[in-house]
Amino acid sequence: MSEITESRRGEVALRGLSKSFALNGQRLNVLRDINLDVAGGEALAIVGPSGCGKTTLLRILAGLEVPESGEVRIDGAPTSGVGRERAIIFQEPRLLPWLTVLQNVAFGQSVRGASQEKSEARARHYIELVGLSGFINAFPRQLSGGMAQRVGIARALTVQPEILLLDEPFGALDAMTKLTMQEELARIWAEEKVTMLLVTHDLEEAAFLADRVLVLPLEKGAQPRVINIDLPRPRARSSAKFVALRSRLMAEFGLH
Repeated sequence: MSEITESRRGEVALRGLSKSFALNGQRLNVLRDINLDVAGGEALAIVGPSGCGKTTLLRILAGLEVPESGEVRIDGAPTSGVGRERAIIFQEPRLLPWLTVLQNVAFGQSVRGASQEKSEARARHYIELVGLSGFINAFPRQLSGGMAQRVGIARALTVQPEILLLDEPFGALDAMTKLTMQEELARIWAEEKVTMLLVTHDLEEAAFLADRVLVLPLEKGAQPRVINIDLPRPRARSSAKFVALRSRLMAEFGLH
């Protein structure tokens, strides 16, 4: 499948990005002059306290929100609105309940005009990639939460994005399933080589999945910070370096 394995770029640049909202007659600054470069194929986690603008930033990157000032550049070109080079995965997989796993995953290609044969062939590839070949004819109601989220990931990858945007994708899962899905996402990212931007409240998840972590502050006037995750892959959560890195992230928020 040469189409699936062809190289992609997926470089992201944020330049002077700002966004505010009206709240009780006043302007609430959520994002303030964000400047950041994300390399093609990089995994970036976005963390910060509730209300700091994590999801707003991801929605701007997805083209679902418009910044007040600044711009998003993808592969060097300014962009606005949604685009085929980006796919977003939410906390809930939002599957169509009347379609099977195969039909849900193939749906994105079908609406873009691909033939049924081509759509289903590509869908089968990604269903196998996420480990659900045995459930290809199942309906969403027959899947566990973790399985449904795998279908959502397969559906996003089937449209072959350069950039995969994830908004708390495992936040609704139980602890054991969440760990399994983090392992799966790390494997899939390594195989697909897409650029991945992940919003999460889970600092261990950020340390496990990311090359760098963007820490967005809540305090007015404070600047975002970027922390490099200099750990080899695959990562062992019990290693001394991983534990130290997780502790450093926790210290960013006054946790011990």
